[in-house]
Formats: sequence, structure tokens, C-alpha cells
Amino acid sequence: MNIVIFGAGGRAGRQAVAEASRRGHTVTAVVRDPSRHRDLPPGARVEAGDVTDEAAVAHLAADHEAAISAAVDLSGNPHDFFTTSTRALTEGLRKAGVPRLTVVGLASVLPGPSGTPLMDEPGYPNEYRPFYLAHATGLELLRTSTLNWTYAAPAGDFDHEGAPTGRYRIAEHGDADDRITYADFALGLLDETEHGGGGGTVSIAGV
Repeated sequence: MNIVIFGAGGRAGRQAVAEASRRGHTVTAVVRDPSRHRDLPPGARVEAGDVTDEAAVAHLAADHEAAISAAVDLSGNPHDFFTTSTRALTEGLRKAGVPRLTVVGLASVLPGPSGTPLMDEPGYPNEYRPFYLAHATGLELLRTSTLNWTYAAPAGDFDHEGAPTGRYRIAEHGDADDRITYADFALGLLDETEHGGGGGTVSIAGV
């Protein structure tokens, strides 16, 4: 497949580029400043782009079969970023004729054991709740899209120190205690990009 990956310079995006390249896909890696990401996996075509710019998304996504977004901007208002970027992605991809979008999401907004969002489960840490709610807004906008989309989130959080296992599992619901490495998460992310979609959310858990 020809896959365009937005937010390719971040930890999740970088592993997505590596895994997509390893599987033999043709990858366009979109970052804000290519000069800062010369160490991206070889074989990917690195392009400058702004995920909040609908016209830029459409231009960069032309002639691709699928898109992945791991984009995040922590420098400003998260609500504004996720609102603008989700609209730009869905409309830009639609104009480019790209049918499939997989978004790297956040466990906090997916159902927990009780069926309510994990962030509303008793005892869940909420010091970053504005960021959670911003993600939730992006997900709700995604639900209105006509694209074949998947919102794929770690079941709990990313493991920043552990060694990859080369495996993952799909969890029935979010689990605040679960941890998964970025490399293992990328396995599930690419599987969803290749075979998933249809307007759903997925919790990707460690093993």
C-alpha cells in the first residue's frame, strides 16, 4: 500500500513509519520540519506538512491508499488542535480520494470496565482532563466522517522503558494499568490500517 503518516516525527509516528516500511509499504512521512527528522527510518519519503491545513493534507495524501495520524501539538490549546486537525484530515483525505484513516488515540476517552469512558472511572487520574476532552472532541468529529476510519488507542498507556515483545492483543475495554511499547503498538496500528476500519475504536494492549 501507499501510506501517508502524519505526525511521523513523534514516538508513535516514528514506530508506525518503521513498521510500515518493514512490511514493504511505500511510506510518506509528514513532519513539521524535515531537517529535524533526518533519522527517520530509511526508505520513507519525508515531507513537510501541517496536519491542521486541509489543502496541505489533500496535497500530501494524493495517490495514497491509506493514512495514519499520530499528530499531536502540546504547544497550544489542545481542543483547538484536535478540532482543527480532525476536520482538516477528514476533509483533506476525502478530497484526495484516500478512503482509509487510522488515528492514534487516547485510552482515556474509550470505554472502561463499566462501559463509561475510562477517564470517568473511579480513581482514574484526571490532572490532564482538558487534554482528554480535546481528544474526545476529535473522536466525535471523526464519527461524523464518511471515511473508513479507526481510532486506535493503547488500552492504558505507553511503556517508555520496556523492551518490545513483538506481540499485542485487542482488549475488550480500556485498562488504566496496561502498558505497551510503541513498537508493539505499531504492530496493531498497521494491522488496523491494513485490515480494519469501518468507523470503530480499538484498544491495543500489551501481552
